[in-house]
Amino acid sequence: MVVVTGATIASPAHAAVSCQVTYTKAWDNGSGFGANLNLTNTGDPLTSWSLTWTWPGNQGGIQGWSANYAQSGQNVTATSLSYNGSLATGASTGIGFNASYSGTNTNPSNFAVNGVSCGGTTPTVSLVVSPTSVSVPEGGTATYAVRLSAQPSGNVTVATTAGSGDTNLTVSSGASLTFTTSNWNTNQIVTLAAAEDGDTSNGTRPFTVASSGLTSVTVNATEADNDTVTPQSLVVSPTSVSVPEGSTAVYAVRLAAQPSSSVTVTNTAGSGDTSITVSSGASLTFTTSNWATTQNVTLAAAQDSDSTNGTRPITVASSGLSSVTVTATEVDDENTANAYITEFTTQYNKLKDPANGYFSPEGIPYHTIETLLVEAPDHGHETTSEAFSFWIWMEAQYGRVTGNWTPFNNAWNITEQYIIPSAAAQPGQSTYNPSDPADYAPESLQPNGYPVALSTSVVAGQDPLANELQSTYGNRNIYGMHWLLDVDDVYKYGTGRTGAECGDSTQRVTYINTFQRGPQESTWETVAHPSCDTGRFANFPSLFIAGSGTNQWRYTNAPDADARAVEAAYWALQWATAQGNQSQISATIAKAAKMGDFLRYAMYDKYFKTPGCTSTSCTPGSGKSSSNYLMSWYYAWGGDIGGAWSWRIGSSHNHQGYQNPLAAYVLGSSGPSALRPQSPTAATDWDTSLTRQLDFYLWLQSAEGAIAGGATNSWNGNYSAPPSGTPTFYGMAYDVKPVYHDPPSNQWFGFQAWSLHRVAEYYYVTGNAKAKQILDKWVAWAVANTTLGSGSAFTIPGDMTWSGQPSGNFSGGGTPAANPGLHVTVSKTSNDVGVAAAYARTLTYYAAKAGSTTLGNSAKATAKGLLDRMILLKANDTKGIVVPEVREDYNRFDDVWNSTTQTGMYVPSSFSGMMGTGVPINSSSTFMSVRPFYATDPAWPAVAAYMNGTGPAPTFTYHRFWAQSDIAMAFADYGSLFPAG
Repeated sequence: MVVVTGATIASPAHAAVSCQVTYTKAWDNGSGFGANLNLTNTGDPLTSWSLTWTWPGNQGGIQGWSANYAQSGQNVTATSLSYNGSLATGASTGIGFNASYSGTNTNPSNFAVNGVSCGGTTPTVSLVVSPTSVSVPEGGTATYAVRLSAQPSGNVTVATTAGSGDTNLTVSSGASLTFTTSNWNTNQIVTLAAAEDGDTSNGTRPFTVASSGLTSVTVNATEADNDTVTPQSLVVSPTSVSVPEGSTAVYAVRLAAQPSSSVTVTNTAGSGDTSITVSSGASLTFTTSNWATTQNVTLAAAQDSDSTNGTRPITVASSGLSSVTVTATEVDDENTANAYITEFTTQYNKLKDPANGYFSPEGIPYHTIETLLVEAPDHGHETTSEAFSFWIWMEAQYGRVTGNWTPFNNAWNITEQYIIPSAAAQPGQSTYNPSDPADYAPESLQPNGYPVALSTSVVAGQDPLANELQSTYGNRNIYGMHWLLDVDDVYKYGTGRTGAECGDSTQRVTYINTFQRGPQESTWETVAHPSCDTGRFANFPSLFIAGSGTNQWRYTNAPDADARAVEAAYWALQWATAQGNQSQISATIAKAAKMGDFLRYAMYDKYFKTPGCTSTSCTPGSGKSSSNYLMSWYYAWGGDIGGAWSWRIGSSHNHQGYQNPLAAYVLGSSGPSALRPQSPTAATDWDTSLTRQLDFYLWLQSAEGAIAGGATNSWNGNYSAPPSGTPTFYGMAYDVKPVYHDPPSNQWFGFQAWSLHRVAEYYYVTGNAKAKQILDKWVAWAVANTTLGSGSAFTIPGDMTWSGQPSGNFSGGGTPAANPGLHVTVSKTSNDVGVAAAYARTLTYYAAKAGSTTLGNSAKATAKGLLDRMILLKANDTKGIVVPEVREDYNRFDDVWNSTTQTGMYVPSSFSGMMGTGVPINSSSTFMSVRPFYATDPAWPAVAAYMNGTGPAPTFTYHRFWAQSDIAMAFADYGSLFPAG
């Protein structure tokens, strides 16, 4: 047998071995690295293989995938697995690993297969530039990234040179870049600038990225001119208003663009209820200087003797422009026996008044009016699926009061347009394989444990929903809300788009995400990144998964928000049906049912493992064995922008605050048929979920009555075994603070009020005995911890601490036992108006069903007392009902990463890139440094003084959309369920 250049010449009784190996380093942080190897069989077919090589340096500690690895000294052996041992002539297979090293990390080159040397190669060095087309805002900048495709033998200098074209486009920084043998695969940024000019053309200029001996790359830059003329039109908001009888309401008008001369806009009442008139603003004049300033039109509803909520169209018109119709609905006061319905209308009108700033120009509800705010969203003009769900619900209440269902339908349409990803936004779903839903990545307890490595050795279970949903709806696309939007594009991930990215070509309203790195990652430690990551700014996926690249999309659903939208749709259906108006909302109700169909993904373990999993080798699910039938913290889906692959995961962590038994009832076999999901097994799944959720509350109910945290199927996020003696619910371990720890997830009373409100609604609708058992104990505890003071003063539970645990395991059959050893303590009281509204709604529904019992009367009196005090708070603010709050946590804006305290924003030393705003992100970054927009916020000086030690903790008065809408709905609920006051 003779060896010749990587091949053996053999007699017919022996296979000839010939091979080629390509070794590519995926990442390198100075002490650890990852590599991918591609083995190509260029000889006779193989039935198994053993790949060997020798490290040239001090490398070791291999943890790999797609092969069995062993190392002795510097010698490494990787042997085939059962599924990749057979290689036909010309066939290839890929393997990979993560390892550690000291000294110089030189690539190996002496590969052999089954004892025969291969032609081991290192990939040819080339320039990697992304993107190759950029849009540069006039007066601003844009960036592209440069790196090398493979490790060079020495330093490589890369120059960027401007070609002929628009000379306003220039290289601002990064004209010359140097790549070494250690930083070759780290993106370096080239910044292009576009100078202000007086023309209206979008000029272009090519930039050549070049290095001696390498093929150059051309980046085509296009100036995004800011002198373009916007087509003239009338901008009117809102286009549907409710006018209280005997009172007024307003809408706002402005022009879309600067006119050449003054423009007169008229507002004319059409046929309809003549008691509705234009009180002021019938004729408005817009000049070349005030054209962008809104002017208000005031409508009045005169007192009349009928009990009809009349309507009248108002036509907003100007010569040469398309007119706009505003639909005005009178809110008749002959219908109401108390003031609470009027309070709903007053609060509703404040939220819909464009001058108050609750909605964006696109009609999207902001998280808050104010911009400087850090809580779950890290900016006030972001928004969440939570806000959308409260908006849908508030518009259902508006339909309940007025009989006008147009705003309800509009709210769902805007939801579909902006926060439910379109088919174009989730490309490649047809490649999704439900038998292999996702590769396993363990969660780390601390952010500095990231990025984590994927492992194909941990087997995920089967996804039992994908094929059924495709059969039902005709495609693989998910119909669910992503949880977070950058509405005003403060991060600038939308700015500079030259074409559609995941179907989105807008410069505003961008899908983003934050939380990705385990339970200790608070908002203060997050890196906000685009959900559709084209690599225009940085390789953000590599912060979370080792070796990840760009050009992928990822969305995360918050199940409580989708369930709340279904809950709102149920009440809309009940109220519209009572009015005979159900046909007006039938299309929206069908969409809610579809959302509920997909919401079942929240019932599944993250990697579709069967409940009771205590190791990574536990049984993968088959059929629906991996469903726990609870509402977990999230489900997520993503894939390759090019459509080559896609994935889906559930969540292993279940929190009491996310459960929604009313939604489960509505979507099950006992709910209204109009809201029943179309998939064949959906109603049965929701029937099971309803019983499971009620038992979950009982299993978690403390001796005092409050509901403790939840349960997890993946202890520590990596399927570890929980501590001995930990009680379980259907095999899942009790967790006092599931999902996140900073702050503890079950500390906030708001999760109690939100969650138990759904139980109270379900009790009100059905009279269910388990729901009553839960509420009797919870309501008594909550009322005992509520104080109604003089004037507008009140206190409710704010923060809670917990001790003990459930008394035992529960896996069905009967009712969970009482928990005499599980206790709650109210550690801090609060006067949070949003939480108080949710709490009042809980008490209202409970009291309406409990009737004139002692506890029912107490619940009603407490609800009324809270609402009456909030009415008095109106005098303090013109935009809503608010109370001031002190933000002591705002000293964390400039926290530097501290490995001892595990605080501050952690970025690995190997990572560098640019945020969409153009600021760098690297291991020196802080929460504030990657959010430079806060430095120019009008509220920043008070925060800066506090951080500098020259001022107290700042006090803010926030107008959160969810809170203000919940206040409005609390008035509507009480006024409707207790019309006598």
